Amino acid sequence: TILGGYSSYTEALQILSLTLTRCQPPKISILRLPWHFLFQISKKDFEGFKNLFHRFLQVKGPSVKWDKIHKPPEDLIHPYDKIKAQALPDSVAASLNKLVVVKLNGGLGTSMGCKGPKSVISVRNENTFLDLTVHQIEHLNKTFNVDVPLVLMNSFNTDEDTKKILQKYTHHRVHIHTFNQSRYPRINKESLLPVAKDLGMHGDHADAWYPPGHGDIYASFYNSGLLDQLIAAGKEYIFVSNIDNLGATVDLFILNHLMTQPKDKRCEFIMEVTDKTRADVKGGTLIQYDDKLRLLEIAQVPKAHVDEFKSVTKFKIFNTNNLWISLAAIKRLHEQNTMDMEIIVNPKTLDGGLNVIQLETAVGAAIKAFDNALGVNVPRSRFLPVKTSSDLLLVMSNLYSLDAGSLTMSKKREFPSTPHVKLGSSFTKVHDFLMRFESIPDMLELDHLTVSGDVTFGKNVSLKGTVIIIANHGDRIDIPAGAVLENKIVSGNLRILDH
Repeated sequence: TILGGYSSYTEALQILSLTLTRCQPPKISILRLPWHFLFQISKKDFEGFKNLFHRFLQVKGPSVKWDKIHKPPEDLIHPYDKIKAQALPDSVAASLNKLVVVKLNGGLGTSMGCKGPKSVISVRNENTFLDLTVHQIEHLNKTFNVDVPLVLMNSFNTDEDTKKILQKYTHHRVHIHTFNQSRYPRINKESLLPVAKDLGMHGDHADAWYPPGHGDIYASFYNSGLLDQLIAAGKEYIFVSNIDNLGATVDLFILNHLMTQPKDKRCEFIMEVTDKTRADVKGGTLIQYDDKLRLLEIAQVPKAHVDEFKSVTKFKIFNTNNLWISLAAIKRLHEQNTMDMEIIVNPKTLDGGLNVIQLETAVGAAIKAFDNALGVNVPRSRFLPVKTSSDLLLVMSNLYSLDAGSLTMSKKREFPSTPHVKLGSSFTKVHDFLMRFESIPDMLELDHLTVSGDVTFGKNVSLKGTVIIIANHGDRIDIPAGAVLENKIVSGNLRILDH
């Protein structure tokens, strides 16, 4: 029988929880639930799913009252320039020895047409996201003679492939650890029952499960035992970021700022924010709410105030998801069960047309639970995500130089801002993208590039100012080798044929 209504499902979860505790099969005749998969889920994952689902049922209306939202006080958002003006002490190595770098590595490369973990996509000189991360940390460890470990939070989608790839770093000077995000069942939108029928991850069951967002880091990190292990080794803080954000490197000035706060005001959480542009209007922002710093996401905003939320004048900063967090505070808050993160309800439609929801949380949403939390307004250069082939073109170009795994804007670029690049659907998949460029164009003087349709680029092309290239349906445009396009619109049909 398909259960409808909240109370019966809640009752089912309570009975299942008791059954798990006793490790006995459930003796239930009135509920024909897929128990055989439910009671096999690890108890910790199940408890997490149950708690999240119960909170979802209890939420009534928006999670924030708009009239209680205030701009953060200036003393809680520290300008990076002032932090950088402070000279680094001789004890910077000691601070580094208390740091752990954590990369969120749960995503696949499917949106860019790649199989396997996104972190193994080549982004620069045949180096993958993971290669660059390892090179950065190894450089730190060698330069300062320290031991900064790398921790990867994998998902069930990426764990197996990632562990195989990690073997190539055996002789690098960086200790690498992994742990897995939880695995939760997707929920039928109509019946509010799990869509999975067993624990299988392949075939018909591939879409039945999901990793519940990066807010799961706190529980899964704690449950893995790695959190306690790192605390016992003398580690105090983690620097967390998305593995596809190539700007998220260990910043010694922010680390020093974190470590030198007064003891009675020891900061447990720093969120790096940066100035919002029109491209970032949907990004989460920091607000003051009930005398606490809080992350406000667009999903929490009442419809009547969405335009106000997107305003660059009222909400001037957004969350880069570069976070510095106290390990001891994570342990304390998890054990006290006081890390109350807003639930993100993510609707999905499976291949067969079934409408489901998955309940997620965001890592930054926990900021309100930590003591003496701060925002640091960092330069845009610390937010360099590669989400699309348009982003990939930027980081592969001569706009950036690569040094010890870190990308920095070329000194030959006259403007500190990056060009706006929009590549059409013919470039979406990385393989197709690479086939369309004989070499990456010179983009040092580019302001804006739009490419649509069947377009290819020859070797040593130079793009300057605003360039728009549009091949209409059925047409093809081949930009010839050595071409210089400056403030040009190219359309129609331009074929260069071999002879």
